[in-house]
Amino acid sequence: MVGGGCRGLALARSLVADGHAVRAVTREESKRSLIEDAGCECWIGDPDRIGTLRYALENATVLLWLLGTVEAPELHGSRLEMMLERTVDTTVRGVLYEGRAGAAVVQAAHDRHGIPIAFLDEDPSDETAWVAAARSGIDALLATGR
Repeated sequence: MVGGGCRGLALARSLVADGHAVRAVTREESKRSLIEDAGCECWIGDPDRIGTLRYALENATVLLWLLGTVEAPELHGSRLEMMLERTVDTTVRGVLYEGRAGAAVVQAAHDRHGIPIAFLDEDPSDETAWVAAARSGIDALLATGR
């Protein structure tokens, strides 16, 4: 899970409660305890430096790119594209992308490599609905073979 803030932790708690393992990325060591208290493995990395996320994909099934509220074009363009290219030869069998700013990049990765994709467009201010929509997208990806 890359991004998502507090609502991302709510999603993580929901996934962990259902027996899923979750690895959550943060730039800041100071957030480790929040992530681990939610039942996640903490990964220190920075989506602006894709190389720091390289091994975060190890044994991951679904990549959650939950940066829809972040207004940084590179995170929905070149950085996202680099991250998606790195999923090709991994265990990742689906990508959930929040928002629409990078939808064309996500679609192109799907078209080029066959990576199953889902989009999360739910209003992030409604945490309950957002988590439910994210879970729906994740469940659909897990049901899809790659």
